[in-house]
Amino acid sequence: MTDAVDGLLEGTIVGSFTRIGIAVRRRVGHWSEPPRLDGKVILVTGASSGIGRAAAVSLAHLGADLILVGRDEVRLASTYRSAVEAGGRGRVVRASVDLVDPLEVVSFVDGVKGTESRLDGLVHCAGALYTDYRTAPDGTELTLSTAVLAPFHLTRLLAPLLFAAQHSVIVTVSSGGMYTQRFDLDDLEMTEAEYRGVTAYARAKRAQVVLAHEWARRWGQQGVGSFAMHPGWVETPGLSTSLPSVARLGPLLRTPAEGADTAVWLVAGGYRNDATPGDEQPHHEAEGIWLDRRRRPEYYVPSTYRRRADRRRDGEALWQWCADRTDAGGTGADQ
Repeated sequence: MTDAVDGLLEGTIVGSFTRIGIAVRRRVGHWSEPPRLDGKVILVTGASSGIGRAAAVSLAHLGADLILVGRDEVRLASTYRSAVEAGGRGRVVRASVDLVDPLEVVSFVDGVKGTESRLDGLVHCAGALYTDYRTAPDGTELTLSTAVLAPFHLTRLLAPLLFAAQHSVIVTVSSGGMYTQRFDLDDLEMTEAEYRGVTAYARAKRAQVVLAHEWARRWGQQGVGSFAMHPGWVETPGLSTSLPSVARLGPLLRTPAEGADTAVWLVAGGYRNDATPGDEQPHHEAEGIWLDRRRRPEYYVPSTYRRRADRRRDGEALWQWCADRTDAGGTGADQ
């Protein structure tokens, strides 16, 4: 029954991506609350608003110790207060960091390493869709820098703490928009002349999935799980300006908490519910992208399809491209 209903929903976009999908799946699948996270240290980027804020509050409710990262200090402080109110014994700290500024990131990570002995979870929620062409301090187009280079740099620097946890999880919040784009490293960064915000965003979100798989491939044997998920269509502050056609769905849009559910479930280890006895770390090499607590196909549009061998080369090439752009050598995290 559950599989049949899920399959029917998955066969449509509106039925799957809107709050209809999560409401029906939650009810038919008899979802339970994710496992407790007492004593676990989780870092959430993009925590000042939207899905990142919702994820932070949910993780606090599960008892996690949280490190909240965002650019807007005022909004980040609001998330901090909400997380503290939602939490139990878990501690909550916040840091205002511009993740596209490499020097700020290095300084921030040095501070985290000074206070934490391990990192059990890392949730990448930071991102934005820019309608006009912008660049990061290093000259990289800002959408790509925010969604791909910044997470790569941050994660690579935090790798020793992820390894120290023995069983840690990286969750990358991508977007269903990535289904429209094929990964092509040569076309990943758009120039100012050709720039279209929606296309740049979708390409970056596709690249996020490629990078998530590469983390899993390289670090899975060291106990680091890496998952890409997409939240469906969520009502967030920037939706009306960046994607007005989707914003017109109004009441059908998911709440930020609904959009964050699968990310929280993954970082809490809910995916282990599907494990066979004795299999403590399933799906670390898994392909696909997760939605509503299930792994989904990674390709729906034939023109975007990449063969398995091509995907391996894509991951290796993207990793090297990111390493060259961020100059993050010497971290010991290249395995």
